[in-house]
Amino acid sequence: MPSPTTLSQSSLRVPLAPADGRLQRLLAGLAHKHGVPAAQLVVTDGGRTDSATAGEVGAEAKFPAGSITKAFTAALAMLLVADGDLDPDDSLGEHLDGLGPQVGRPALGQVLSHTGGLPAALGAAADGAGSARRYLRACRDAGLVQPPGLGFSYSNVGYVLVGYVVEAITGMSWWEAMDTLLLGELGIDAAFVVEPGARRRTGGHVSGHAVHAATGRARPVAQTLTTAEAAAGALALSARDLAAFGSMFCGGDGPLPADLAELMRRPVPGAEPFGLADSWGLGLAGYRGADADWAGHDGTADGTSCHLRIDAEHGRVVALTTNGSTGSALWTDLVAALRLEGLPVGDYELPSGLDRAARPAADLTGSYTNGDLEYQVAIRADGDAVLVVDGEVYPELALLRDGSFSVREPATGRRIIGGRFLTDPATGTVSAMQAGGRVARRRRRAS
Repeated sequence: MPSPTTLSQSSLRVPLAPADGRLQRLLAGLAHKHGVPAAQLVVTDGGRTDSATAGEVGAEAKFPAGSITKAFTAALAMLLVADGDLDPDDSLGEHLDGLGPQVGRPALGQVLSHTGGLPAALGAAADGAGSARRYLRACRDAGLVQPPGLGFSYSNVGYVLVGYVVEAITGMSWWEAMDTLLLGELGIDAAFVVEPGARRRTGGHVSGHAVHAATGRARPVAQTLTTAEAAAGALALSARDLAAFGSMFCGGDGPLPADLAELMRRPVPGAEPFGLADSWGLGLAGYRGADADWAGHDGTADGTSCHLRIDAEHGRVVALTTNGSTGSALWTDLVAALRLEGLPVGDYELPSGLDRAARPAADLTGSYTNGDLEYQVAIRADGDAVLVVDGEVYPELALLRDGSFSVREPATGRRIIGGRFLTDPATGTVSAMQAGGRVARRRRRAS
């Protein structure tokens, strides 16, 4: 089969006729190339919808959607805004007791746009938080990584807190509110990777897989999300479910009013999600396309990679679910193929010249922390600079001229953007790193 990025203009056009099978062949070829055991794809363009599956999976199968859950939690919060029970300017402390003066400061809108200054995760503190009260106490003790409104720093913690705000206002659990107020209204059958009481459904979703880069072998892996973090990543969804959610932002059926749907997409000034997207709204990321701005979200769970893109102006939606750790590489190839054939899907464009970079200076080495998350920059005896993220080594760290840096992705061997170094405006020295959208403050060595 020819590479999907070199298919001729006559062999694939978008929108695709459901009967001609070209989208099916495209997805099957990409899944085989990247060793992904199963995948689903839905493409809506110009009022026409085509879908495809790869592997032994049906169109209704649910895939752990990871962080795409956050877009659904944001929409759930916006439903409460529509009812007048919540306002984007409300601080977290107005609805949640016990957060303390720091963590209670960020406004709902700041949290939804990842500009609230909250840490990325709580690590071991969250593992032992079997109740909202314990999680809130752990948040209070963790503090902020930067003042609210200062800039973008991706945070699971923020969305967990939004889930608790939903519970405080509705009197329902996050699971009940999600099912009743949003999923049911969209015609989506609810499925979660973790439920109250630490119960996990066996058979409620497909298994994720770790794909070995060299051999292509796929090994099933279990989902490790904790119950306390459900609002940030517990949904299991099909590509059809993602497309139904996406169509709500294109004027389709759904409970969210049009003005709040637009607010979720509208870029927030100062939100610079370097390495993730071009902009961020109140729940949805923004991606530049050739003829329109697209919104959406990506999600990675244990051994899964899912992607959603929405062009509200033209009524276009692309939804992909995969159950392989190499699903993000499949997505990259899929975007290239669809663009080549006439559907200019919006996606984040990495800086050019990733292979033409310099070795970092020794004064950038050291530890950078965000809550319990630690990044280490080190130069080994052979001269290779590496980025170590909680023990996982990303080799061949190299600087680009704009202060960003690239590394080798361990799972695939691809050179990817690793992040960027941030300088203190007052001193001009490197004071932090932004990696994966998360700001990590440099830990100074004791003198």
